[in-house]
Amino acid sequence: KDLATSNTYQALSLLPGVNTFNHDATGLFGGGLTIRGFNSDQLGFTINGVPVNDSGNYAVFPQEYTDQENVCTQTLAQGAPDVESPHIGATGGSIGIITCDPEDKHRGRFTQTLGERNLSRTFLRVDSGRFLDNKAKVFVSLSHSSADKWKGEGGAKRDHLDTAFSFDLSSNVRIVGSLLYNRAVNNNIGTVSIAQLNTFGYNYDFSSTFTPGHLTPVGGTAQKEVGPSPQFYKLAINPFENAIGSISAVVRLAESTQLKVQPYMWYGYGTGGVQQRALSETAFLNTATGRTGAGRDLNGDGDTLDSIIVANSSVTKTNRPGVTAEVSHLIGSHSIKLGVWYERAQHKQTGPAVAVDANGNPADLWLRDGHITRPDGSDFNSRNWLTISPAYQAYFSDQFSFMNDRGLLQFGARALNITRKFTNFPNEGGSTINFNSQYTVEKKFNDVLPQLGARFNIDREQQVFANVGKNFRAPPNFAFAPTNGNVTITNGVAVLTGDIKAETSINTDIGYRLQTKAITFSATAFQVNFTDRQATAFDPNTLKSIYTNAGKARTRGVELEAGTTPINGWSLYGSLTVQQSKVLNDIRTSATAVLPTTGKHFALTPRTMAGLALQYSDGPLYARLKAKHTGNQYATLMNDEEVPSYMTADFDAGYKFSDMAFMKNPMIRLNVSNLGNTKYRNPSSGTVLNATAVGTQAAGTVFYYLGAPRFFSVSLSADF
Repeated sequence: KDLATSNTYQALSLLPGVNTFNHDATGLFGGGLTIRGFNSDQLGFTINGVPVNDSGNYAVFPQEYTDQENVCTQTLAQGAPDVESPHIGATGGSIGIITCDPEDKHRGRFTQTLGERNLSRTFLRVDSGRFLDNKAKVFVSLSHSSADKWKGEGGAKRDHLDTAFSFDLSSNVRIVGSLLYNRAVNNNIGTVSIAQLNTFGYNYDFSSTFTPGHLTPVGGTAQKEVGPSPQFYKLAINPFENAIGSISAVVRLAESTQLKVQPYMWYGYGTGGVQQRALSETAFLNTATGRTGAGRDLNGDGDTLDSIIVANSSVTKTNRPGVTAEVSHLIGSHSIKLGVWYERAQHKQTGPAVAVDANGNPADLWLRDGHITRPDGSDFNSRNWLTISPAYQAYFSDQFSFMNDRGLLQFGARALNITRKFTNFPNEGGSTINFNSQYTVEKKFNDVLPQLGARFNIDREQQVFANVGKNFRAPPNFAFAPTNGNVTITNGVAVLTGDIKAETSINTDIGYRLQTKAITFSATAFQVNFTDRQATAFDPNTLKSIYTNAGKARTRGVELEAGTTPINGWSLYGSLTVQQSKVLNDIRTSATAVLPTTGKHFALTPRTMAGLALQYSDGPLYARLKAKHTGNQYATLMNDEEVPSYMTADFDAGYKFSDMAFMKNPMIRLNVSNLGNTKYRNPSSGTVLNATAVGTQAAGTVFYYLGAPRFFSVSLSADF
């Protein structure tokens, strides 16, 4: 019932504990998500059991993964991930997406969506139905989507493939597999500060013209190109492609014993951010001396005195094979799981540059070909890193019932290990020797993460429950990069400046559930104790500002959720979250300055959130009104810049017609986003310490994504 181009974040928006926003109404440009104050890069994401967080910095890109028509299950664990979760970076819970199996009967499905801002989406899925003596079935779906940005020039283009198969070799052996491929090119939607918003207005964005552009080359004269400000929209672009493939074999070894083995492969390539850069003709690395200062004539005027606008950005290429294996066994009232997980992520990050023509077009927007080279012919790179991250875990769990199945107790643990082997190759990223030196840092992180859960049925309709679990997040790979002050080169040997630890959290939930024929209700009280939070802070031992552990935080709250079954066609769903998240220590920012953050509210954690969905359905017609209130929150750890509360509403409706000729189940759907045309803002990150100066600590600047205006779209679909 959601908009056809919507993404994972939008589908979760009404659930308790979830604070989410999107960069536009279509969902094609991505968005932001926090759950109980934890950012998306502190949550574990899996698709069909495959971990999909960025293997370096844990980032999540919700617009990449699936077409929503092919998603059958999406789960959210607000506290601890499941014990079998294959994650090295999930301190705040997990989200799992399972795509649909192929249909048992042959079917084709076609959907065409049109909407404002030139939205166009075409979706086609074909299911084979069962074949090979009813043992096999397969589906393939393709979609193409495009839309303009809601402000500024540019847009998004997305091509997506989903395919899956199922093969029942026998009554005891089943093999399933899936491949999800995505290729997209998006112009970025600009973020704004409060000052820019007040000066330039709500629609302020990247420059629509490449002016003043390139200067006419003049030999013997130092020419400094500055480029447009803000940057040119064609040089603020995010091309990316990724593929997620897996095969899972489920084998019944005995009446009560089952083995599941799932190898997988995750591939990703992309660049992003802002590519516009004025590159000095003497900023090149001399690979013989290991120092920058080598000259290269970029504009053909015969000198190396100039700075020329080029396209330069960070390129990331990831190859990430892995495998999980699990044995489950039923014995009496016990359900036991034993499993292992292993993967080896190779994460190559470079910073190539390509020429920009007179109209501001990069020679290759993917930054794959036509690289600008150094005088010796090797590629210029604003960074050049390779991270190898082998990870493995062993886990077990035992779930057993008691008192004639009225009670259920589950306990388990996972022993997790991750090695970060980070290599910096000489590059032009900075002026210090750390950038120009090749060094390798290898550091291991491990922990044992126990979990305990219980529930008890008071009667047929009422239940109480409690859960507690420990979570873990290894430092991201950039903690060992030359950009973070964590590495010192001594006699050619890399030494870690500070001993950064993995961050951990302990999540506790206690609650009550009611389920009758007419209503479901749940109430959960939770507490999260967050330790060794990773951030950039001043280390009093080394007297440097480095990426390190910045202390503790605690979040407490209550989540309520209720829903009704249809009564005369009407049904209702609602959720309410009330939470308070506090920083439990001050943060030192220099040898003489300390920010008094103790007792401050943690950033990006709204005090209240409420979601409501009212739906009417009668025969071929349905209509649904959704509303979400997001309470005020802070954009900085010093709580000196507050984000006002806001409420948005969406409306969806659909009507199914009678079959027509070869078309079955023809349907028309209407989707209206941000019904009240609400203007609101969300911080692009929660890393700013203070927005006003505190002593010698200078003020930082918070940048915001603004809420997109009202948006209409219509979809026509039919089976054949």
